Amino acid sequence: MDNSPDPQDLLAWYDRHHRELPWRVSPAAHARGKRPDPYHIWMSEVMLQQTTVQAVKAYFEKFLDLWPTVQDLASADTEDVMKAWAGLGYYARARNLKKCAEAVVAAHGGVFPSTIEGLQGLPGIGDYTSAAIASIAFDVRALVMDGNVERVLSRIFAVTEALPGAKPILKAHLETLTPHDRPGDFAQAMMDLGATICTPRRPACSLCPWRDNCIALAQHDPENFPVKAPKKQKPVRLGAAFVAIDAQQRVLLKKRIETGLLGGMTEVPTTAWNSNRDGDTEIRAAPFAADWKPAGSITHVFTHFELRLTVYRADVSGIQTEDDNGWWEPVANLDGEALPTVMKKAIAAAIPHAFLKARRK
Repeated sequence: MDNSPDPQDLLAWYDRHHRELPWRVSPAAHARGKRPDPYHIWMSEVMLQQTTVQAVKAYFEKFLDLWPTVQDLASADTEDVMKAWAGLGYYARARNLKKCAEAVVAAHGGVFPSTIEGLQGLPGIGDYTSAAIASIAFDVRALVMDGNVERVLSRIFAVTEALPGAKPILKAHLETLTPHDRPGDFAQAMMDLGATICTPRRPACSLCPWRDNCIALAQHDPENFPVKAPKKQKPVRLGAAFVAIDAQQRVLLKKRIETGLLGGMTEVPTTAWNSNRDGDTEIRAAPFAADWKPAGSITHVFTHFELRLTVYRADVSGIQTEDDNGWWEPVANLDGEALPTVMKKAIAAAIPHAFLKARRK
């Protein structure tokens, strides 16, 4: 007896229980002929890489306010895009967002390609993102598999192979399930099922439209799936950050080089740490002579390593930076700068009130 899950059961559940998201067209509106905006879908999918839906909503709405169309984003100043992205992390995405918008305008007349192949020819768009855009924006029958979908499939079919090696097996199951009718709604339904019902911990199996088809529920504990390979321990890197503040309540900032980790973002002076080596942690590495004093330490976890920065503060007057990339920015304006989270942590350690206004909002 075939006990395979029926995609139509999931679509019926999605019609009733879909999430309301600012970039999404509801299934009812979709049925009436309203099409998702490819610009909205693309932007949301890029933002959602390695980031939660809750965190992305505000950034998505901010970007649309600033740049309502792909043409607007293509003509925007790169520095403004980086500032608007600050805090969202994985900053190569922001650089590729700008490059992709420019490519869509220059090579495609401001119209996103509707095929997976065409989308993959754009900067920053890989296998998953191209499948998601093609499926959701253009109703192409594509295999859209993010972490939520992997979890659903691994439980429905009780896949015992560990991720990431199990991805081809999961994709083969997804191939059998993805319908030719409403493939975009099906892709979003799978994501919603994983995000709201088939959650990593304490899944609400009694509410799942596929509960009678789930092998993990019938034979095992669903929380045992997906099986994951043991995580490698992240290396710990050390360095120092130097927060200089002058009598006008201005902080010395610099711009990082365009390439590499946090490329093109704003920072306070730091020592030469990276994912492969430690930087100096001592006052001797300060960018200029001043009365530097310890201001604690901060920890920030990147994808491939953990960074621990010793923070120093100096109250200065009349100091001129010799670095062409350096400038003095009022503390009150720091929220408008392209400061990544690690730099905000360092500044906040030295100047506790620096981001107080933003936290109160």
